[in-house]
Amino acid sequence: MYRIVLTACLSACAFVAQAQQADPIVMRVGDHSVTRSELEYNFNKNNSEDVLDAKALEEYVPMFIDYRLKVQAALDARMDTLSAYQAEFRMYRDQQILPLLVTDIDREQETKAYYQQMLDALNGKDLRLPAHIFLRVSQNDSQEQQDKQKARIDSLYKVLQEGGDFAETAKKFSEDPRTAARGGELMWCGPGQLIPDFETVMYKLEKGQLSEPFLSSVGYHIVRLNDVKPLEPYDTLRPQILNYLESRGLNERLAKASVDSMARRQGISPEDLMDQESERLCAQDNDLKYLVQEYHDGLLLYEYCKTHIWDPAERDSSGMEQFFKKNKKRYKWDTPHFYGMLYYTRQPGDVKAVKKLLKRVDEKDWTSEVRRQMNADSVTVRMEQRLFIKGENASVDSLVFGVKQGKTVPRADYPYTGVVGRKLKKGPKKMIDVASQVKNDYRAACEEKAVKELREKYVVEVYDDVLKTVNNH
Repeated sequence: MYRIVLTACLSACAFVAQAQQADPIVMRVGDHSVTRSELEYNFNKNNSEDVLDAKALEEYVPMFIDYRLKVQAALDARMDTLSAYQAEFRMYRDQQILPLLVTDIDREQETKAYYQQMLDALNGKDLRLPAHIFLRVSQNDSQEQQDKQKARIDSLYKVLQEGGDFAETAKKFSEDPRTAARGGELMWCGPGQLIPDFETVMYKLEKGQLSEPFLSSVGYHIVRLNDVKPLEPYDTLRPQILNYLESRGLNERLAKASVDSMARRQGISPEDLMDQESERLCAQDNDLKYLVQEYHDGLLLYEYCKTHIWDPAERDSSGMEQFFKKNKKRYKWDTPHFYGMLYYTRQPGDVKAVKKLLKRVDEKDWTSEVRRQMNADSVTVRMEQRLFIKGENASVDSLVFGVKQGKTVPRADYPYTGVVGRKLKKGPKKMIDVASQVKNDYRAACEEKAVKELREKYVVEVYDDVLKTVNNH
């Protein structure tokens, strides 16, 4: 039974007791008591700041009640016990909970450990900023090709020795496109980050010094050392290291390790531990609590509507047909329409062949029949079957409505055009003419009917005096 109970109907003592609560109950829907903070969370999240007024709330409350009725029905159907539902809910919930299980101390330890790894990798050396001019030599190159590249690198080296600009020479001639655009400059690097031959030469150079041409495992190089610096202090690099580690899944890794460790200590499964931690954290943060509840209830709502309303409506072809006949006037139009198939063929004779084929075939099977009979071995017919509006498609306008202007230019690969179908002046004659619209409307009608039944099944109480304090306390 659906009934609204105003607080004026409650006893004075009951109202005073409720008003004294920090978070009073604003309504009851079935077994669920909705607190003021829950309604505020949902209402404010679904409305922009400029419409958070009494009228908007008055319009929102019936929709929220319908939402809660569907969730209640899903709970009564025990849909929350389904393993697929629980897995999906936990996935969404844990995305919110897991990051909260990582402490600043955990992140700091990881960041410092990574900085120490950087220091250890340098092994007392400094960081270097090299640039190079590179000519590729492959192991499959002939001796003639290798000699040609050697002659080119020697020539470029001579240009540099005679005062040629290194950056401009790299831009013009280097075969490393990633660095050539930057005048040959690589990134700051240390030991173990470059190929050994290159690294050996780089660490022998002084700042600003140019190397002689040398051959590495990938080709010829001329290296110039642009700059040298020690590794920056930890406090300077900390933000960059933290961002890098977080981009590589630091929080997820630390959270999983924390969950596994806590679960082992308590002798429970990681899943039970996450349930426990979710309950604890949600008790401390209303926004988190209602966000998790939103995942929980939203998934239930979808599953209930899909299972009990949308899918049955989709399968109910007779009910849909009756709905169309009863509401046929809803789909009337002023502009002439055409329902049918517009198709293109490679051979002129196929235009008539398609028409002849479809004369004895039901409209709903046109596309599949053309594919089976005409396109079995190769695509000889291109087609689209749907509702066309006059003025929408030049070919349909010309072939169906006799419009002389705006004819389409024949397609080079499928130059012959045909149509088969029905001209509709005032509105649809068959449900198939407006099938997608009817499906959506019928589904909406089924949902409206289901909600009406839920209103009759469950008791709803709305406490008007508490409702007036929403966003106003």
